[in-house]
Amino acid sequence: MKRLFLLVASLFIAATSFAQDEIIPAAPGVTYGDKVTANNAIQLNELNTKLGKDSVYKGKITGKVVEVCKKKGCFMTLTQPSGSPIMVRFTDYAFFMPQNIVGKTVVVEGTATVKTISVDRLQHFAADAGKSKEEIAKITKPKKDVQIMANGVLVMD
Repeated sequence: MKRLFLLVASLFIAATSFAQDEIIPAAPGVTYGDKVTANNAIQLNELNTKLGKDSVYKGKITGKVVEVCKKKGCFMTLTQPSGSPIMVRFTDYAFFMPQNIVGKTVVVEGTATVKTISVDRLQHFAADAGKSKEEIAKITKPKKDVQIMANGVLVMD
């Protein structure tokens, strides 16, 4: 009887540990992660200028979301004026994005850096984004890219 009780208690603790809170749908004013305001946020084209001078930028960046991880919202991408995407991930996976954030303008607060992303990592991101096996197979070269590690995200519209 003791073993049965311990088994049930262990399963209950495990289930509650791994249970995820429901992600709040994106709407103007909703914040994910740390509280963020729009004050002093720069546009993505300004970010490229700043990263041309320094390899790291810490602060707020505003942009439009074009993609979010379809599995659990563990990353999103913002579009640059050139059309190329910027990957945004979240510090320690402390929060996730809802699927309805695509198309919304956001302010991201965190650290932007220029990094080289391996083929394996690019393929992993493509799979998480729901890309087909054919699209994933076309990824054969590493890519130098701007990435943002966000502490918080504010939905603007």
